[in-house]
Order: sequence, then C-alpha cells, then structure tokens
Amino acid sequence: MKKAIDIRKGQLEDLPHIHELVRELAIYERSEAAFTATLEDYQRDFQEGIFETIVAEVDDGVVGMVLFYMTYSTWKGKMLYLEDFVIKEAWRKQGIGQLLFDAFLEEAKYQKCRLVKWQVLDWNQPAIDFYEKNQAIIEKDWWNGKLFLNT
Repeated sequence: MKKAIDIRKGQLEDLPHIHELVRELAIYERSEAAFTATLEDYQRDFQEGIFETIVAEVDDGVVGMVLFYMTYSTWKGKMLYLEDFVIKEAWRKQGIGQLLFDAFLEEAKYQKCRLVKWQVLDWNQPAIDFYEKNQAIIEKDWWNGKLFLNT
C-alpha cells in the first residue's frame, strides 16, 4: 500500500528536519565542510521571513523539502529563487520531487512571480533530467559570482 504524502508549507518545528536535509544535500554534493549554517541560523532567519519552505511529510516525518525566497529580476520583475530542493535518498523516485516542485511553482504563481530560478551542478544529471522534463531552461552561458563576508 502506498503511503499518503502530505505537501504543505513548512513551519518552525520543521526546521530541524530541513536543516538535516540540507546536510544530506551537502554530503551528496561533496561539500559537507562548506555547510556551516546552524539550526539557530535557520530558526532566526525563518522567523524573520528571510526564506520559506514547502515540505513533504509521510507518517509524521519530513522526507523532502524546497527552500525558497523572494528576489527580483530587473528584466522580468518578481522572482522566487529556489535555494534548495532535497528528497531523502530512501524516498527518491516515488514522485515526491514532482509534487514539491509543482507546489513551489504554484506558490510562485500565487505570489504573482514572473520567473523562478535556481542552480544545478553540471554533474548532477538526474537533477538536470528532472528540470528538463519540466521544460526548464538550463543556462550554460552565465557564470556565478560570490563573495564570503566575515560577519
């Protein structure tokens, strides 16, 4: 029997699970040492409205999530940026990712965004295939820039 999957907006009490999912993603992306944001950072920033989440829950346990925030495209207008999108490894390939992605797109429409955007690693072919299946444009001509600030 297939278990019921509840897709819902994330709450403060979900943050420990979300933090662990991001750690799992960092390990998958071979960058666990770069994952330095603490659960306390997540809790403070969530309460300040810095980011939002949508979670997938099965049997009272969070098995996947999308984490996103509002930003702005000077060319298009309001945009939601999908920062992280993670499904626990044991729950992949069961349609949960599609349910979460669809919920994220619905949230963007609800917030009257004209664009959603995210990054995907060039070696993560399963993710690239997923996004292309969803008619996403995978840009290969823009380079990322960043600076780490000592705060």
